[in-house]
Amino acid sequence: MRVLVACEFSGIVRDAFAARGHDAWSCDLLPTERPGPHIQGDVLPHLEDGWDLMIAHPPCTYLTNAGVCHLHSVPTRLGNLPKVHGAERWEAMRQAAAFFNTLKAAPIQRIAIENPIPHKYARALIGNYAQRYQPWQFGDGETKATCLWLKNLPPLMDTITDTRRERRVHLATPSPDRWKVRSRTPQGVAEAMAEQWGGLQ
Repeated sequence: MRVLVACEFSGIVRDAFAARGHDAWSCDLLPTERPGPHIQGDVLPHLEDGWDLMIAHPPCTYLTNAGVCHLHSVPTRLGNLPKVHGAERWEAMRQAAAFFNTLKAAPIQRIAIENPIPHKYARALIGNYAQRYQPWQFGDGETKATCLWLKNLPPLMDTITDTRRERRVHLATPSPDRWKVRSRTPQGVAEAMAEQWGGLQ
């Protein structure tokens, strides 16, 4: 199976599929953190390259419920990290939704798009998700509600339930690289994707 893991720099999902014999490639604007097949650049020109499955992790900053308050707030600064607010954030949300929808409409037989819980304005543009899961359902003992939009794929089945409930990604120290920590797919989830979706005919 030819697998495209869009918007992934970590290589975690890509490598889970590759370990099971699939021709798996990651694609991101950043270089890959692990050696392996990786396309560094915009994923959009590669959507018609003959993939059987795409798992995509589009940027969530302007779509997630965690940031909805900034649509209605005034500009402030947190240390050296500027926030996008008001009309500028509404426009950024529309652009993020357009990218998300382009991935959803890609000419690929099976598609999964992963993102945190979206706010209501984003849902009006990208539609409702098919599944919501927690990492602890797949052996990673932390809480981070994550949603999947699915095309021709079944929902992921729980694998190993971890009794821990750690909010590791939410408590990460603010920094320019915090988004990287928060965006990496838990290993257990990647393994479940590769095991359950990689075996589909």
